[in-house]
Amino acid sequence: MTHLSEADLVEHCRRQSRTAQYELYRRYSDAMFATCLRMCRCREDAEDVLQHSFSDVFAELEKFRGDSTVGAWIKRIVINNCINELKRRRHRLIELSDGHAPAAEVELEEDCRAEVYTVERIKAAVATLPDGFRTVLTLYLFEGFDHAEIADCLQISAQTSKSQYSRARRRLRDQLTQTYTT
Repeated sequence: MTHLSEADLVEHCRRQSRTAQYELYRRYSDAMFATCLRMCRCREDAEDVLQHSFSDVFAELEKFRGDSTVGAWIKRIVINNCINELKRRRHRLIELSDGHAPAAEVELEEDCRAEVYTVERIKAAVATLPDGFRTVLTLYLFEGFDHAEIADCLQISAQTSKSQYSRARRRLRDQLTQTYTT
């Protein structure tokens, strides 16, 4: 089944082929697990969300219209399930009132050395962010959502998304800079 096109694989999955379902899972599970782990932070929660997401994928495959790639469609399900898991844990984003000015983008200091920003250090710093910051940062930076899409997914304003993103960047910069100077 590894030779099947995406469309053929989806069609076999719709016919309840267990081999095709396994192949679809094999093709996309690693990338989707990485998304779950970035958003949920906890490995066990990420594993649960991944399994729940693939159950949803197979249950809802008849609704896949082919408007996007199956991978993008699966990712949307995974992200929605991650958001639902975060909501379940009752971590809410704080809606800013209209009176707050937008937070400015925070640039990294020029004197920071490149070794401060290794993948491991960035991952560790992202994992320490509060759920709201981490969710917005992950959706914006890693998943490619714009602030309007994030606002729609999280049921917040685009301004809140921008503010959360800016604060997350600032906190990351502070953590990485502090790690380097200590």
